[in-house]
Amino acid sequence: MEGYGPTSYGEAFADVYDHWYADVSDVASTVSFIADLAAGGPVLELGIGTGRLALPLAARAVPVVGIDTSVGMVARLREKPGGERIDVVVGDMSSDDDVPGGPFAVVFVAYNTIFNLLDPTAQQRCFDVVASRLGDGGAFVVEAFVPDDGQRSGDHVEVRSLTADAVVLSVSRHDPGGQCIEGQFVELTEAGGVRLRPWAIRYSSPDELDGMAAAAGLELASRAAEWIQTPLPRRPRTMYRSTAVPIPDCVR
Repeated sequence: MEGYGPTSYGEAFADVYDHWYADVSDVASTVSFIADLAAGGPVLELGIGTGRLALPLAARAVPVVGIDTSVGMVARLREKPGGERIDVVVGDMSSDDDVPGGPFAVVFVAYNTIFNLLDPTAQQRCFDVVASRLGDGGAFVVEAFVPDDGQRSGDHVEVRSLTADAVVLSVSRHDPGGQCIEGQFVELTEAGGVRLRPWAIRYSSPDELDGMAAAAGLELASRAAEWIQTPLPRRPRTMYRSTAVPIPDCVR
């Protein structure tokens, strides 16, 4: 998408993120999993956003820091109770210069955020940086959807929401060959006119993510449905370890 850059998503969605995506995944299960896995150690969230997960982690006394490309998202986090106490870097989660130094017991990236890195080289750099930030036996947890064999292609327009005074359309372009999807949420309101909210992802398969982890010196420890142990869904939770160590029963 011409003109789309690393900060485009966050700046476009910061004002509606909490309203549109508050229940996009199971916050309680995610927070419990990460807190148990960290066992009191420090945690780094990649793509911390408005603090949907970091704030409840901090409320459980988990020492959590974050990184995000969006000044707008971080500003929303800062406005919330407890937000001022979370250390956040505004920067690129694939940059060795930007990512906080660690060492961390857990690094995690939730709800497809790894795919906001728009080429496989950047995704590999992210794995490499994370591997260098993990303590011995530390875990990198990735939540991301699984592309299916029937991935749609071409252009699509759908209605996201419809009210008496507003319409939100989802306009997207799918390129299975390039493993890319880009789109716009087009918001039409009687009072405000037209608002465009662009987004783009480059998705990778579980095998590709496993290959990136291996190249970074990480080992696949587990893969499960979201944040609980159920049959593999479209958006599983995958955990990689910095060294081969036993996995506690509580996180199997």
